[in-house]
Amino acid sequence: MMSTKAFTLVPAVEREQLMGDGERVSLECVECCGRNLYLGTSDCFVYHFLLEEKTVPGGSATFTATKQLHRHLGFKKPVNELRAASALYRLLALCDGSITLVHMLSLEPVPSGARIKGATAFALNENPVSGDPFCVEVCIISVKRRTIQVFLVYEDRVQIVRELSTPEQPLAVAVDGHFLCLALTTQYIILNYSTGVAQDLFPFCSEEKRPIVKRIGRQEFLLAGPGGLGMFATVAGVSQRAPVHWSENVVGAAVCFPYVIALDSEFITVHSMLDQQQKQTLPFKEGHILQDFEGRVIVATSKGVYVLVPLPLEKQIQDLLASRRVEEALVLAKGARRNIPKEKFQVMYRRILQQAGFIQFAQLQFLEAKELFRSGQLDVRELISLYPFLLPTSSSFTRSHPPLHEFADLNQLTQGDQEKVARCKHFLMSYLNEVRSTEVANGYKEDVDTALLKLYTEADHDSLLDLLVTENFCLLADSAAWLEKHKKYFALGLLYHYNHQDAAAVQLWVRIVNGDIHDCTRSDLYEYVVDFLTDSLDPDLVWQYADWVLQKNPEVGVQVFTKRPVDEQESRFNPDDIISCLKKYPQALVKYLEHLVMDRRLQKEEYHTHLAVLYLDEVLQQRPSASGKDADVTETQAKLRRLLQKSDLYRVHFLLDRTRGAGLPVESAILHGKLEQHEEALRILVHELADFPAAEDYCLWCSEGRAPPYRQRLFHLLLAVYLGPGPSAPELPVAAADLLNRRAAEFDAARVLQLLPGSWSVQLLCPFLTGAVRDSVHARRTTQVAVGLARSENLIYKYDKMKLKGSSVRLSDKKLCQMCQNPFCEPVFVRYPNGGLVHTHCAARRHTKPSSPSPGART
Repeated sequence: MMSTKAFTLVPAVEREQLMGDGERVSLECVECCGRNLYLGTSDCFVYHFLLEEKTVPGGSATFTATKQLHRHLGFKKPVNELRAASALYRLLALCDGSITLVHMLSLEPVPSGARIKGATAFALNENPVSGDPFCVEVCIISVKRRTIQVFLVYEDRVQIVRELSTPEQPLAVAVDGHFLCLALTTQYIILNYSTGVAQDLFPFCSEEKRPIVKRIGRQEFLLAGPGGLGMFATVAGVSQRAPVHWSENVVGAAVCFPYVIALDSEFITVHSMLDQQQKQTLPFKEGHILQDFEGRVIVATSKGVYVLVPLPLEKQIQDLLASRRVEEALVLAKGARRNIPKEKFQVMYRRILQQAGFIQFAQLQFLEAKELFRSGQLDVRELISLYPFLLPTSSSFTRSHPPLHEFADLNQLTQGDQEKVARCKHFLMSYLNEVRSTEVANGYKEDVDTALLKLYTEADHDSLLDLLVTENFCLLADSAAWLEKHKKYFALGLLYHYNHQDAAAVQLWVRIVNGDIHDCTRSDLYEYVVDFLTDSLDPDLVWQYADWVLQKNPEVGVQVFTKRPVDEQESRFNPDDIISCLKKYPQALVKYLEHLVMDRRLQKEEYHTHLAVLYLDEVLQQRPSASGKDADVTETQAKLRRLLQKSDLYRVHFLLDRTRGAGLPVESAILHGKLEQHEEALRILVHELADFPAAEDYCLWCSEGRAPPYRQRLFHLLLAVYLGPGPSAPELPVAAADLLNRRAAEFDAARVLQLLPGSWSVQLLCPFLTGAVRDSVHARRTTQVAVGLARSENLIYKYDKMKLKGSSVRLSDKKLCQMCQNPFCEPVFVRYPNGGLVHTHCAARRHTKPSSPSPGART
C-alpha cells in the first residue's frame, strides 16, 4: 500500500515543562477543551496549559504550551481520567475511585465537595437526553460488581439517575443518548439504560487485549474487535462501515474524519474510513494515550504530549493526484463533503474530477477520462487547448489557473509517439462529437465545432461532410484556411454554402470538375452541382452556370430547369427565356419541351408544335442511316406518334406539309385523323402500309372519349376501305373477315350485310353472324322486357285512375271552391286526387295554389 501523508506529529508539551527532574512521575491522562490542555499525572497532580497553535511560513504548524498552574488532588494514587464540562466550567477528575469536580481555571474543588464515589471508569454523554443545559450526564462503571450508574452532574452537586446491572463485569464504556456501548469480560454489547434492553455485538476476550470503546458520531461507536480489527457498530447493533485492519496490540484509537487513528507500542497508524486502507504509519514508541478532542488528535507517552496535525484535505487530495492515485483521491474527496460547505465543496470537487480526468487521459485511459470530464463539467476548451492549432485564432480562452495538468501540449504528453497522438485525436473527435449538442458546449460552440472540423479534416473522416451539411458553428475564416490547407475543396464548398456564400461554393466545385484543382471526395460532383443549382433559390447563380452544366452534359444539365418546383418555375424562370438559352443544345431543348408538354401539361400551341418539329427533325435525320428500325429511331418515332395522337394543340397542317413525301406514312395518317380525314388515314394504313393492326388501333384511339356511334362509323370506314375499290390484295378480304369476326360489337350488322360480297360464305362470317344474332336477340329481348315493365307501370296508373273515377262526388250549392272559396254555380269542376274541388278557371291559374288541401293530379 502506497503511503499518504495525512498527519504530521508535532510536539506540544515537553517533558521538562511537565515534571522537571521527576524521573518517576509519568503522564496518565489528557483532556483538551478549546485552548485549555489538562494533564493528569501518576503523582495525583493536574496540570493546566494554554495551547497556542502557530503556522510557520512553510505551512507547517507548531504548538506552544504555556503552563498556567498545577494542583494536587489530595490523593496518593494516579489521576486516571480527566473530562471537561465546559458548560459548567468544571473539570471531572477520576482518582482513587472518586470523580472530583474542580474549577477549570483554578483547579480548586467545588466548595460543596460534591463528588462521585466508587467509580472505576466514566464517560460523558455527548448526546444528552435530560434537556437541562446546566448539567451534564455521566455514566460510570461502579466498583460494585457488574453495575453501571448514570448521574447528572451540576456545578456543585451530583444526582444519581439510574443504576443498571450487566451480564458480566464492564471494563469500558461509551454513551450516546439512552444507549451505552459496553466492553464486558467476554463480549461487547449495546444497552439501552432507559428500557434495559441489551443487544449483543460480538465476542471479545479481555484477558488477551485491552478493550477499546469510543463514540465516533451520533449513535455509532468504534470498538477493538478480534483479529486486529477496528469494528464499527451502531446502537441498532449493526455495522454500516467495513472494519479497518489495525495492529493486534492497539492501546488507543481516535477518529479524525475520514481517518481512524490507532496507537500501539511502536507506531501510530492511519486508516481511511472510506476505503478501509492503511494510509500512513508514524513511528511512535512508548505511546499509551490517544484521544481526539473536537477534531484535534493528541497522543502522549508517559513523558510528553504531541499533536497529530492533519494536513488540509485539499493538499492530501492534490498529493494523491500528483502520485497518480486517482481512485484514492476521488474517494477522499467524496468523503470530505461533510466537512466542507456545500458550495465550496462543489467547486473543489469539480476541479478534482477535472484533474483526475487529465491524469487518466495522460495514461490513455480514455473511457475513464471521459466520465471524469463529464462529471467535473470540464470546460472542453481545456482539453482542446492541448492539441496545437485546434482552437480558433480568435478564441479568447486561457487555461485554468492553477493549471489542471502539467502538460504544455499533446506532443509533450505523448513524447512524440505518433500512435499515441493518433489515439488522443481519435478520443477528442469522439468526445467533441458527443458534447457538441449538450450543455457542455454552451457558450463556446464555435470553438468546439471548429476543432472538430479540423480533426475530421486531418483524419480524412467521413463525418466531416455530415458536420458541414447539418447545423454547425464552424468559424469560416479558420475552417476555410484549414480545409484549403488539406485540399478538402468539396468540403470547403459545403462550408461556403452553409455560410450563405453559394457563388463561392459553386465556383470551387466547378474548378474541381474542370480539373483545375484536385479533390476526389465525390466522383459524381458534376451531378451534385446540377442538383445544387436545381435547389438554388438564386436565379442569377443558376443562369451564371447554366451554360457550363449544359456544355458538360445537355441531358443532365437541363435538370436545373426541369426538376425545379413548379411554383418556383412559374415565379422565377420564364419558359421562353429558357427555350432561348437551350437553342444551342438540341437534346436539352427536347428534354425541356417534353417537361413543359408532358409533365407540366402547358396548353400552349407553340410548345407542342416546337416539340413535334424537333421529334420530326430527329426522325428525318436518323432515317437515312438506318436501313431497319434502329432503337433510337424507334424511340423517337414512338414519342412523335404519341405526341401527335395525344395532343390537340400543335399546328396540324404545318406538320402534315413537313411529313408529305418524307416516308412517314403512320405519322401522316395520324395527322389526317386530326383533320377528321379518316378515310385518307385508313387508306394509308391499309393500302400503303398494309398494317391492319395499326388501322384497328387508329379507330380505337381516334374514338377514345367519343360516343359509340363515332367509333362505329370509324370501323365501318375501315371495313369499307378493306372492301372498297383500290389496289387489290388477297389479304384484304381476309383482314375484313377477321375484323368482323373479332370486332362484331363495333358494327351494325344490317349495314355490314349490304357491303359484303355475295361470294362470301356464311361459314367465313360465322363468328360475326353468331355475335350479331346474339346481340340482336339480346337487344330484342331487352326491349321486350322494357316494354313489359312500361305496360305494367301503365296498368298500375290506369288502376289508380279507375279507382278515383269509381268514387262519387257530391256537389251542392253549399260546396265551396278550395281556391277562391266561392260556391259552384255550374256542375263543372276539377277534382284533385286528395278529394279537393276547385273551379275550372281557378285550376287554370297554376300560379295560385289552394290553401287546403293542396291540389293533386287532375282526374
